[in-house]
Amino acid sequence: MKQEQYQIGGMVCASCAQTVEKAVNCLPGITEASVNLATEKMQVAYDQAQIKPRQIVAAVEQAGYQAQLQLSDTVKKNQQQKEQQQAVMKKNLIGAFLFALSVLYLAMAPMIKLPLPFNLSDFPLTLALMELLLTLPVFWFGRDHWLGGFRSLWRKHPNMDSLVALGTWTSLLASFANTIQLALTGQTQYLYYETAALILTLIMLGKYLEFMAKRRATASLSSLLRLVPPQAEVIQADGSTRTVPVAEVKTGTQLLVRSGQRIPTDGTVITGRTTIDESMLTGESLPVTKTAGSKVIGGTQNQLGKITMQATEIGEKTVLAQIVKLVSDAQATKAPIARLADQIAGYFVPAILGIAMFGLLGWLLAGQTLEFALQVFVAVLVIACPCALGLATPTALMVGSGKGAEKGILFKNSPALEQMARLNTIVFDKTGTLTQGNPEVVNLKTSTRFEPNQLLKLAASLEQNTNHPLAAAILKKAIGQELLTVSNFKTWPGLGVSGEIDGEKYYLGNQKLMEQQGVFNGILKDYPAKEQTVVFVANQREPIGCIEIADQLRPEAKMVIKKLHQLGLQTVLLTGDKQSTAIKIANQLKINQVISEVLPAQKATAIQQLQQEKQRVAMVGDGINDAPALAIADVGIAIGNGTNVAVDSADVVLMHSNLQELLQAVLLSRKTLKNVKENLFWAFAYNILGIPIALGGWYLLGGPLLNPALAGAAMSFSSVSVVLNALRLRHVKLD
Repeated sequence: MKQEQYQIGGMVCASCAQTVEKAVNCLPGITEASVNLATEKMQVAYDQAQIKPRQIVAAVEQAGYQAQLQLSDTVKKNQQQKEQQQAVMKKNLIGAFLFALSVLYLAMAPMIKLPLPFNLSDFPLTLALMELLLTLPVFWFGRDHWLGGFRSLWRKHPNMDSLVALGTWTSLLASFANTIQLALTGQTQYLYYETAALILTLIMLGKYLEFMAKRRATASLSSLLRLVPPQAEVIQADGSTRTVPVAEVKTGTQLLVRSGQRIPTDGTVITGRTTIDESMLTGESLPVTKTAGSKVIGGTQNQLGKITMQATEIGEKTVLAQIVKLVSDAQATKAPIARLADQIAGYFVPAILGIAMFGLLGWLLAGQTLEFALQVFVAVLVIACPCALGLATPTALMVGSGKGAEKGILFKNSPALEQMARLNTIVFDKTGTLTQGNPEVVNLKTSTRFEPNQLLKLAASLEQNTNHPLAAAILKKAIGQELLTVSNFKTWPGLGVSGEIDGEKYYLGNQKLMEQQGVFNGILKDYPAKEQTVVFVANQREPIGCIEIADQLRPEAKMVIKKLHQLGLQTVLLTGDKQSTAIKIANQLKINQVISEVLPAQKATAIQQLQQEKQRVAMVGDGINDAPALAIADVGIAIGNGTNVAVDSADVVLMHSNLQELLQAVLLSRKTLKNVKENLFWAFAYNILGIPIALGGWYLLGGPLLNPALAGAAMSFSSVSVVLNALRLRHVKLD
C-alpha cells in the first residue's frame, strides 16, 4: 500500500473537494482519497499493483480539476506558483473594480441626483449600452469563476462557481433582453448590469482575501522553507569555490560556509570552529560550538566562524525536509470532525439550485413581477456559501498544526490534533520521558569475593553490545578500563542480557532475570536500593554484585503534571522499573496511577486495558522501546531531540525534548478544536439565516428585498470571516 499527496487546482468550495474525492475513490485499488480544501491537497492511499499515479491524475482532470503529484521539491514550487497566482488575482481584481464602479455610478447617479457625462440621462438607450460595455470587461476579468461554474454544471457536479455563474449571467442576460426591448419599443426597463458586475467583483474580492488569509495560514510552512539558502559554495579539487544551487549538492560534496550564512544541508564539519544557532530545531537560544567531526543541520545559522563541511544528507532526507514534510502531510489530512460538513457540502449546491427555482416560481405564482422573482433567484444563488463550510475545519487545523510546528510540536496528521483535544488520560514512560534520560552510576555493591572494579568491568563488558540508556551509564563509568571479550551474547527483552566470558556464563539484568536463573539470594536479596534503579550481575553459581543507577527527573516534569491535572487529565506512569522505584517517582510528581514491572510488549496491553475502561489515552515515550504502546494509543507522543523527527510509531513529535511542549500541545489542540466548532457554527448559522432572507423572508416581515449585490458581499464575507477566525490561532497563548 502506497501513500501519496497531490496538489489539486481549480477547487473553489467544499462541493469541489467532494467531487474530486468521489472521482478518485471510485477507482480500483484506491483505499482512501481525502481532499483538503484549505491546502488544496489530496492524500491518497492505493495499491500500486492495481493503479498508477497517472490514472489518479486523469480521474481528477476528467472531473474538471488539475492534479500534480507532490514530490520532494514540489512544496517550494507550489509556494512560487501561489505568488504568481496572487499577482494575477490582484491584477484582475483591480481591473474588475474600476469597471464595476463605473457601471455602478452610471446606474445609481440618476437615482441620487448626481450628474452624468454628456447628459446621458436624457438618452436611456445610450446609457444602457454604456453600462453593457462597461460590464463586459468585468466578466472578462472574472471569467475563471463563471467558466469553471458552467463546466461543473456541464459535468453534473455543480459548485459555488456554478451558483455565481447562473446568478451573474441571469442578471446580465435579463438586462440585455431589456436593453433590446428598450431599443425596439423605447420602453425603459429595469437593468441589472451593475448587480451582475458588483456580484462578480465582490466574489473576486472575497476569493482574493480568502486566498491571502489561507497563505497566512500556511506561513509556518513558508518560514521553514525560507530557512534553506538557495545556493551553496562547493569546494573544488583545486581548493577554489564555486557557487551552485543547493539542489545540485550531492552526498559527499565538500562545502564552505562563511560566518553569517545558513548551513545549506545536513553534514559534518571537516575543518574550522564556529558557533551555530540551532534554536529552530532544539529551542535552545544559546549557540552551539561546532568543531571538526561535529554534525550540522541544514537551515541552521552559522554565526562566528568559517567552516568546511561534508554533505551527508541532501534533499528530502535532511532534518528540515522531514519537518516540512510532516507539517505538509498533517495539513493535507482531514480530521473526523470535517465529515459532517463534507456530507452536507455534497448535497448543498443542488439543494440551493432547487431552492432558488422554488423562490423564482413561488413569487411568480404569488403574483409578483418577473423583476422581483429574478432578484430573489439571483440573491439565493449568490448568498449560499459552501465555501465557509468547506473551510471551517481544515483552515483551523492547518493554522493549529502550523502554530505547533513553530513551537516544536509536530502533529503528523489532523486526526491526531483533534484526538488530542478529546484526551482524558496521559500515560508516561519513565526513562527519557519524565527523567532526563542520562542515568549515572551512583553506587557499586559486591559480594565478599569480588571487588567493585571487577563488578564494573564485567558489567561494562556485557553491556558493550547494547544501546540501552542503563548500558550507557555503566560504560561511561567504566571509561579507561579494558573490556573483556564476550561470546554467545543474548538479550532477554525487558529483563537484561547474558554472555560468556573466559568460558563462564554471566547474567546482567533486573530482579526477574536473577530469579529466573535462581541466583537472587544472599547479599543481593537483602539490598534495599528502593530509590534508584538497580542492575544485578551474577554467574550461574552465585550473585556477584549490583549497580545502583539514578536518572534525574526533568526539571519541568512536576509543573507539567500539575497543570495537566488542572486541565482535568489523569496521569499514569507506565514503566519496566520495579514498583518501589516507580511509586517513589509517582509520589514526587503526584502522578495518579502507577503500572510498573512491565515488559515493552506488555506496555501495549496496559494501554488497551485503559482504553477498555472507556478512557481516551495518549502515550508519551521515547519512540523506540515504547513503539508498540505509541502505536496503539489514541495519540502516540514521541519525545524527540530535533534531529529525530520522523518517529514512525508516534502521531505527535515533541522536537525539543521538553515536557512543556506536551502541555502546549494539549492546550493548542483544545483551542484549535474550539475554533473549528466556532467556524462550523457560524458557517451553518450564516446559511440558515441568509437563505430565508434571500428568499424574501425579510420582505414578508415588512422589510426590503435583499439586493443580489449585497448577497454576494455577504457570501464573500462569510468565507473570509471563517478564515480570519482560524488565523486567531496564530496569536493564541499556550502558557
